[in-house]
Amino acid sequence: MLARCTTATLQGLEAIPVDVEVDLGPGLPALQMVGLADTAIHESRERLRSALRNSGLRVPLTRIVVNLAPAALRKEGSGFDLPIALALLVASGQLPPERLEGLWCAAELGLDGQLRPIRGVLALAIAARRAGARALLVAEANGAEAALVDGLGVWAAASLRQALDLLDPEGPSRRGPPRPRSLPPQPAATGLDLADVQGQIHGRRALEIAAAGEHHLLLVGPPGSGKTMLARRLPGLLPPLSEAEALAITQIHSVAGLLQQGPGLISERPFRSPHHSCSATALIGGGGNPRPGELSLAHHGVLFLDELAEFPRDVLDQLRQPLESGEIWIHRARLQTRFPCRTTLVAATNPCPCGWHGHSSQRCICLPSRRARYWARLSGPLLDRLDLQVVVQPVAAEQLRQNYRPSPTDAGSSGCESTAVVAARVREARQRMHHRNPDGHSNGGLGVAAFGRCVQIDDAALRLWEHAITARRLSGRSGDRVLRVAQTIVDLDGQRQISESAIAEALSYRSFDQLS
Repeated sequence: MLARCTTATLQGLEAIPVDVEVDLGPGLPALQMVGLADTAIHESRERLRSALRNSGLRVPLTRIVVNLAPAALRKEGSGFDLPIALALLVASGQLPPERLEGLWCAAELGLDGQLRPIRGVLALAIAARRAGARALLVAEANGAEAALVDGLGVWAAASLRQALDLLDPEGPSRRGPPRPRSLPPQPAATGLDLADVQGQIHGRRALEIAAAGEHHLLLVGPPGSGKTMLARRLPGLLPPLSEAEALAITQIHSVAGLLQQGPGLISERPFRSPHHSCSATALIGGGGNPRPGELSLAHHGVLFLDELAEFPRDVLDQLRQPLESGEIWIHRARLQTRFPCRTTLVAATNPCPCGWHGHSSQRCICLPSRRARYWARLSGPLLDRLDLQVVVQPVAAEQLRQNYRPSPTDAGSSGCESTAVVAARVREARQRMHHRNPDGHSNGGLGVAAFGRCVQIDDAALRLWEHAITARRLSGRSGDRVLRVAQTIVDLDGQRQISESAIAEALSYRSFDQLS
């Protein structure tokens, strides 16, 4: 007898429908798997036999052929265990075939018949709703994730036996997990307050501009000057996630297998900080069946690359196009996959290998040729895409003393603004951009043509900008970035038109154009 059950396999962020076909025929007892299945799927034959037996079900003593259609599509993952088991039960007469009509399912089977969670259930639920499925059956641990998709019935079971009970129309209630109808409350503050950063006026202002306009930021300074301290406070300045942004982040983390079990959407902007020894695949994404890398995992959040000059140059150069387009296309012989990566890059590096070049009291021991080789790891096109390039100077002892007062008062007593104060200005600037820019894009993410139609600049500012491009030999991209930063500055200051002072301030954040 032939039986079918529907599931899906992941290709990038998308779930591709797969029909699981099971046929019982004459011959010696065996289970043959066809349809370009990976090792995890081939191993399901052993999990399947034990799970059926330990659930009080019969394993057919005949030849079993399992086909995963379409046959030319590569499949991977342990989520095929449950659909194979259900189709096998229908083929062997232990389950009525009408109970699988319009049903999608995916879960891993334990040897005792328990259903275990898999990655990418959110993408699978979206595909099931798009295909008009009447319900999606998943492991209990994946129930809350699948319930994020409206218009789809979600059945969550803890075991194979409980799944069969849910398929029975006269069985227990099929009420699925509660559906989150709105974004959960924002998480409590992490304790990383901008008020803890003493001094660094230039760096703090650059951080505020980066948060408001989604501009990429490079921090250069000696060890211990506060580069990492500044970078880790950027997520707290970003506005709260919208529901669409939270859903996109949740789907990426689900496909990557990093989604924590729990109710609802991810409500906190991601902050990813990979080590400088990571590979290009880990940073950009890829693999045989491509998965998102750190750049996509930081979508709508912050990607922090500490010790930027220690990354291999060929790895860093792969960031160039994604930083500008906000997406990554990974091409393989049989498929091409798109991953979104609309992220704010914050990079930090020392000025030289020893770290002390330009320091007022520490002597640099690096030869000029060694410093040149160090900076040669950062290509000109990459530096060209970093809108804000800031030199971070060491903090004087009398400023550091503010953090160690015997009786500190409020966060702003040292004269440094707190995260809450700066974040309020950032939200107001984003609102101005949302009302002015097409589709509500930030200044950093707006297309060139669209930005040209939105920008307003007075004559004096225009003359200064044109003079700076000629005198500093800026590229067309760098000149455009200067205007975008200047527009963000006036948005933060509540002005309508780019002024000469805004252009001058924006130019002060281009410290390393001579290297590009």
